[in-house]
Amino acid sequence: MAKATKIFLVIGVIVLGAFMLQRNSNKGCTNGVCSSFPAARAETADLLKADLPDKAEQISFVELGSVNCIPCKQMQPIIEEIEKEYIGKVKVVFHDVWTEEGKKYGNEYHIRVIPTQVFLDKTGKEIFRHEGFFPKVEIEKILNNAGISK
Repeated sequence: MAKATKIFLVIGVIVLGAFMLQRNSNKGCTNGVCSSFPAARAETADLLKADLPDKAEQISFVELGSVNCIPCKQMQPIIEEIEKEYIGKVKVVFHDVWTEEGKKYGNEYHIRVIPTQVFLDKTGKEIFRHEGFFPKVEIEKILNNAGISK
């Protein structure tokens, strides 16, 4: 009898898990980009205010990753190029979420994987989010769509 109960519980957990996955599978998806949180933040936390663009800058490109993960290391030259090529137009911010100081940013931005790229307008509204390695040409498309050119 105990064996049958265990089997029943395992099957129940599997069915419940499948139901929850199906229920959330399309939540937050827009144009093929999926996120488990809203694309726009109504309010920017005090912690993130330093990430907002300065007066001259139009947008912030926030990279949440680590100096130790391979895709994050691949992003480093791209981040540096964006910072140099869009100086005065794009504020580039990097948070190493594998450090004690950086963990709070991972929590605040609700990241699920690293690297994660978040683009914020001057008000702190999230205008785009991407998870994983993000080629420079794709970042430039986001910037162009936001009206920013080199």
